[in-house]
Amino acid sequence: MANINRRKILATGTAAVAGMATVAASQANANTLNPVEPAAANPDGRFVGKVVLITGATSGIGETTAKAFARAGAQVAFNGRRANLGQQVESDIRAAGGEATYMQSDVRDPQQVEQFVNATVERYGRLDIAFNNAGIFMTPIEIQDMELANYRDMIATNLDGVFYSMRYELPIMIEQGSGIIINMASVAGHRGFANTPHYNASKHGVIGLTKAAATANARRNIRINSISPLAVDTPMLRRSFEYQGLTYEQMAPNFVTPRIMTTEEMAEAVMFLASNEATAINGMDLDVTGGQLA
Repeated sequence: MANINRRKILATGTAAVAGMATVAASQANANTLNPVEPAAANPDGRFVGKVVLITGATSGIGETTAKAFARAGAQVAFNGRRANLGQQVESDIRAAGGEATYMQSDVRDPQQVEQFVNATVERYGRLDIAFNNAGIFMTPIEIQDMELANYRDMIATNLDGVFYSMRYELPIMIEQGSGIIINMASVAGHRGFANTPHYNASKHGVIGLTKAAATANARRNIRINSISPLAVDTPMLRRSFEYQGLTYEQMAPNFVTPRIMTTEEMAEAVMFLASNEATAINGMDLDVTGGQLA
């Protein structure tokens, strides 16, 4: 994130942080502070007949993307550790006329990832699109002060989870003769933020895995890309800002596009990369930072 005087912010931003926390708590099931009204699934949508797998879709970008694909006619399988949230997302999608199945699993465990991928294919018959999105909250800290368990959990979730997902998705797509994978990277995969070295390492790794896998599988009719957001209005970002004593209003002016992005914008980017409009795009990390990487 941008460099900013934390002591000054802590001295002036307490009331704003409290207000932000109150709003977030009042909208605990919403992805954004200004959630989009749910829309009915479109039986003639652009992803009708497609099977989409999403990791970490019980909230945030994953939840919004799962709902967006379902509205566009896809059959969606998604996972996450929090069963209560996953069941609610599945219920929301089905109530809007979409098709979705939640499976509780943890991307840190390769066996659980394998079971999730295989169960998706058993249920829906194939796997057309995978969005490997699962990630965890980053506690800001420098390397010398970091607990080893904190570092290992970050890498296990954000990087190993993507590796395991592709490890079990790719054989299915290779056998099918087609497939599309989008991985969740970050602006931190391009920058060296001083207080998030574990997060930086995980996202640099995601971009490296994406490029290697894209090169290896291009001749197999499989496209693999990633997206790199900056600050997106999710429960995870709110927790991070609250932990640091920051507010959206204080941070947004530091960005090239001076606002917090929405989960809907990220879902649209994922769906673009998964669409027929992006057939020439492979091995790319898509900048969805509003120009921060320019």
